[in-house]
Amino acid sequence: MSAETTGVREQGSGLRRRGRGLEPKKEKKNQASVFAKRKRTFLITFLGVFGLFAISSFVTNYDAALGLASIPKAISWLATNFIPDEMAWSRLPNILTKLVETALLAVAVTVIAAICAFALSLLGTKTTKANPWVARLVRVVAAFLRNVPNVVWAILLLFSFGQNILTGFFALFFATFGMLTRMFIETIDEVSSACVEALRAAGATSLQIIFHGIIPSSMPGMVSWILYMIEFNIRDSTLIGILTGTGIGYLFDLYYKRLYYGSAGLVVISIVVLVITIELLSNKVRKVVM
Repeated sequence: MSAETTGVREQGSGLRRRGRGLEPKKEKKNQASVFAKRKRTFLITFLGVFGLFAISSFVTNYDAALGLASIPKAISWLATNFIPDEMAWSRLPNILTKLVETALLAVAVTVIAAICAFALSLLGTKTTKANPWVARLVRVVAAFLRNVPNVVWAILLLFSFGQNILTGFFALFFATFGMLTRMFIETIDEVSSACVEALRAAGATSLQIIFHGIIPSSMPGMVSWILYMIEFNIRDSTLIGILTGTGIGYLFDLYYKRLYYGSAGLVVISIVVLVITIELLSNKVRKVVM
């Protein structure tokens, strides 16, 4: 072996050692730059949020210090006045009746909206390969319905149906229908594509694809969304009841305006208990289905 060959090899090994030594330095520089960018982004975001808060407080004449100082007084007032008294407990049967009415309304709205949403989502999903214009129209309608708040629907429907339970039903239905349609479309698109392609390759009809492919594979996700909307509608139906004069919301508004704070506090406690109970039942059902 010649001396020149040996020298070239030694130079090559020396360069490799230098390269290995430079790699950790480059990694450290990259990590430092990443952390610096994160700090800069966090600082800019914080300053932006604080600036928006300051501008909003100035425009609305909001005093943050006064607001924070009033929190202990508000808690003390709630603890003093919203404790159920003897008169409140005597009204418990009526409160429970309206509470059951509110819960049943939320369940009925969610179930009917889920059935309609599933039928419409089959036209809006890419999995069934429906007409692209129809699919786009379905998505637009679903986005419009779910982006209009329940309270707005209730106010609009009050002019047509007046203060009754039908107004609350439709106010909850439209928003629930739009929300579930959008969620069902995404669930079908994410879960059912492989199964549907296999059934289509085997020569299955559209109904066979729906009943043997789409429904079984997307059912857990749909059930999870239905349970979530039941919980959501129970909470929202209280506010809708104040506007439409029905359900547990009507009782709360009635007791509060008549200064029966103990009875109003019992209404709030019953709503909290109902929501927690529904959530626990929903979690158990999710464990079984999922």
